[in-house]
Amino acid sequence: MTILEVETFVVKPEKQGEVMALYQKMLKYMKEHPEKTKAKSSKIFTQVFGGTFGAYVSMSEYDSMADWEKEYATMMQDETLMKFYQEAMAMIVPGTFTISILSALE
Repeated sequence: MTILEVETFVVKPEKQGEVMALYQKMLKYMKEHPEKTKAKSSKIFTQVFGGTFGAYVSMSEYDSMADWEKEYATMMQDETLMKFYQEAMAMIVPGTFTISILSALE
């Protein structure tokens, strides 16, 4: 059963130039350490038209909820990933971060 993790957040105006650099560092780390990820694919999208300025949506696809849980547990124990997470949270407007787990209807 396909699972999507969807995160939404708004980046602080003064941090707009930094968010993609951090995302690229995170992607590089994950490519260098493929054992730490279970996602089949991951993408980040930014607001282009309409909506809230500075809004981003991150989507990751997993084969199962178990795969998502394994990746999350790995992240929570990895010092580098936790550092990335802390840096990302410092860039986000407080109260705008959401996370949803969706399952495909089959």
